[in-house]
Amino acid sequence: MDVEILTIGDELLLGQTIDTNSAYIAQKISEIGLLPKYKSSVGDTVEDIETAIKLATKRAGLVIATGGLGPTDDDNTKKAIVKVFKRRFVLDDKLLEDIRDRYKKRGIEMPAINENQALLPSDSHVFKNKLGSAVGIGIIEPHSIFIALPGVPTEMKHLIDEEIIPYLLSKKLGRPVRIVTIKTSGIFESQVAELIAPDLKLETGVKLAYLPGFSGVDLRVVAVSDDQIDADEKTQEVVNYIHGKIAKYIYGQDTDTLPSVIGQLLKKNKQTLAVAESCTGGQLGEFITTVSGSSEYFLGGIIAYANEVKSSQLGVSDETLEKYGAVSEQCAIEMANGCRNRLNCDYALSITGIAGPDGGTLEKPVGTTYIGLSSKRHSFARQFNLGAEREMVRSRACFNALDMLRREILNIK
Repeated sequence: MDVEILTIGDELLLGQTIDTNSAYIAQKISEIGLLPKYKSSVGDTVEDIETAIKLATKRAGLVIATGGLGPTDDDNTKKAIVKVFKRRFVLDDKLLEDIRDRYKKRGIEMPAINENQALLPSDSHVFKNKLGSAVGIGIIEPHSIFIALPGVPTEMKHLIDEEIIPYLLSKKLGRPVRIVTIKTSGIFESQVAELIAPDLKLETGVKLAYLPGFSGVDLRVVAVSDDQIDADEKTQEVVNYIHGKIAKYIYGQDTDTLPSVIGQLLKKNKQTLAVAESCTGGQLGEFITTVSGSSEYFLGGIIAYANEVKSSQLGVSDETLEKYGAVSEQCAIEMANGCRNRLNCDYALSITGIAGPDGGTLEKPVGTTYIGLSSKRHSFARQFNLGAEREMVRSRACFNALDMLRREILNIK
């Protein structure tokens, strides 16, 4: 069964609201073997929603829509449903009573406009919403299913988890599926493809996708079969093949993050970390502390944005700053050494670079970044060219620093 996800609302088309609903729906239905084939968005007018529903139901047997189920005049999804599926509105007395009780429990008199939420398309399936007054609506026909859900993310997620997924499973929709995401860092998408693609053979029902981002390239393996064991085995075969080709670039799988992997390694070895940051302005420390329990291994950091602070707080010599500049291999090494000595940690990372959009030169263009690492064993720095957009440079610098540390701890060259 082909699947389409339809999101409704002018705010999505205008970019005022980021569409997180479709991502959540896609993830959850994929887990039960229903892989979305289409995703579309439409504005708030009845006519546009009607057109979008007709197109979606024509090309997909299962359509899940979100948005436009509120009580106000710009909530037109139910009106479009009635037109497309040739239904009529009927008042659901039980639902109206539930809505009134909801307001009563909060000590608020229900606005008259909320009676609209008890008007439902005739012969529709109701998916109960325990978190709000807009219920999910299902139009169930012999060869197709259309489901409309509220656009409020918390309510939509509740309905997907508690109502929609169990309903779809009860209808025995979908096929056994296995999805694994391999996380890599320190390698470009094209380099990954060059190492993997030549000898890769994918069986029927197996797909491999390359997903580049600031943190690295994710490799998503999806296998669909008539048997769960077969899907699992086909997926694992591809995962094993990828590990055999690019093992040193792989830092984790599925929900792993570089900060969490670094945390696990440091805790396992009973080691500590501190950071010295210039162009990233504390972002590396923020990344590290996104992990719960990071206080066990992360001691803190020094934001040395000005050269005076690099000298006074980290011990970077005036000679280094005059001869090589703040953005240099020598400065990055001295920043890392100074941080490790001052905070008495096992590892120290440093970042100094030109994040832009100003400050670049012919010798050191915007994006030029040096990342230093200091340990009791040795100290070194690497140069990176991280692009021309400020936030891209800063984020990439943080992830490259963490990957340098991962490789150092694991002794990966």
